[in-house]
Order: sequence, then structure tokens, then C-alpha cells
Amino acid sequence: MIPGRHIHFRRPRIRENVNEAIRAREVRAVFPDGSVEIMPTPAAVRRAQELGLDLILIAPTAEPPVAKAMDYGQWQYEQKKKQHEAKKKQHVIQVKELKFRPNTKGHDYDFKKNHAIRFLQEGNRVKAVVQFRGREIAHVDLGKKLLLRFAGDLAGHGAIEGQPRLEGRNIHVIISPVKTTKEKEKSKPPAAGSPAPPATPPSDPQTPPAVS
Repeated sequence: MIPGRHIHFRRPRIRENVNEAIRAREVRAVFPDGSVEIMPTPAAVRRAQELGLDLILIAPTAEPPVAKAMDYGQWQYEQKKKQHEAKKKQHVIQVKELKFRPNTKGHDYDFKKNHAIRFLQEGNRVKAVVQFRGREIAHVDLGKKLLLRFAGDLAGHGAIEGQPRLEGRNIHVIISPVKTTKEKEKSKPPAAGSPAPPATPPSDPQTPPAVS
């Protein structure tokens, strides 16, 4: 052994809310055959292990807590899959920054405007910044007009948050996405008392036509 060198042994990881780690005195145990029984936790653990399974606490705040007999590896896989699906559905709103000069116009202006429209349609916010260099700072009003024009061109896609704000040698504005008319109609609940569309009876190809 080398003097002065410390050897650290990794302790086995304790699986929380599984088998003997469950602290509740009794649980509502759910077994693979569909049977459900309120029983002392040690007895439920033994029964699960007799089936070659683990007892996993799935609803710790219930009264009594709910535990299910199942394979721990399979449970871990299902939990990771649920987290992955939830993460896919979750949309993180980002702030996309677009930089301008006081004299930005023409193709460069249209290019940035199209980018902003795409960002807003994706549900993100847009930060439009006009940068001043040298003596350009004396023409802050030009930057303000540019930002207000830019926000106006994005009407229907985004709404301006307040007025352009000067910070140091930059002036900026934040534009947030807005719902389109179609999106508003989709999210609008049906009016109370509105008649339901008439149901069209299915035609029966086996019924012969009436003979007069």
C-alpha cells in the first residue's frame, strides 16, 4: 500500500422506496394477478420476492401508500420513458436575438424579419437589438423608429412588450408570440347551448330501394 494514499470504497447504492427501504408500516399492495390487498409492508415484500419481483412504492402520499410488485428494471425503464415523452412535449420558450444597425434595410431587413416570424411561430420570443457605433449614438431616434417599424411588420405574429429601451450603446425591444385566429378558434371552448351538428345516419347497402 502506498503511504499517504487514501483508497475510497464505493458504497452500494440504496434503492429508495423499494422492498426493505419502504418505511410505511403497511401498504396497499398490487400484484400481477390484479389482486389488491392492504397488508404489513414486510409481508408484502416477502410475497413480491416469492414471485421473483420487487415491491415498489408508486404512490407514497396515498392512505395507505400504494406499492406494486413488479420488476425493478422494468419500472426504471418505464419511468425513463415517461420522462422522455414529457420532455418531448414540453416546449422551452427561448429568447432569439436579432441584431440590426441604424441603417439596416432592404434584403438584410427582410431576411431578419423572416427569421423573426419563424421564431415567433415556434413559440419563442424575439429580442431585436440596434447597435450603435461611434457617433451613431447621436441618432438613437433612428434606431427607435427601426424597431417600431420592425414590430409593426410582425403584427399578427408577435406583440411588442413595452417601448424600445436604451442600454449602453444598444437599443432593444422584446416581441412575444401571439396566437393566430385559427389557433384561438381551436382553443376556444364551444358556446353553452350551441346546437350539436346533426348526425348523418349511415346508409345501409343491404336495404333495397322502395318500390312505388
